[in-house]
Amino acid sequence: MHIRQLLRRKGDEVATIPPEVSVRDALAVLATRGIGALVVSSDGRRVEGIVSERDVARGLHEHGAGLLAEPVSAVMTAEVHTCGPNVSVHELAQLMTDRRVRHVPVLEDGVLVGIVSIGDVVKARLDELEAERAHLVDYIQTA
Repeated sequence: MHIRQLLRRKGDEVATIPPEVSVRDALAVLATRGIGALVVSSDGRRVEGIVSERDVARGLHEHGAGLLAEPVSAVMTAEVHTCGPNVSVHELAQLMTDRRVRHVPVLEDGVLVGIVSIGDVVKARLDELEAERAHLVDYIQTA
């Protein structure tokens, strides 16, 4: 399965936030939407960074509560690992494991078209394995 197919199933909505918005407001968006990361983007198309709950937790540990009033750009990860829609789920799982990231924005021709979480990858992989199992059972039963 390719990421394009995964996005068709889960949808292509991506929560973005401008870099100048406060960390406090970013946390409110994360909590309200029940998500773990926001793509930092001024226009909703270009990826300038990504901010996750982990980034905020580490920033709070390092800088204290004053960080909440700072802009998201102060805690975001600027070097974002991305993928294209034609990458396989297996390849993306490997990237996420190797780079220790849980959210990967999907870009097509440099434009943000989706985001994939480690949970999405695990679910897609489990669906693939279940389909293979069902196929093998069917094959054995009809042989």
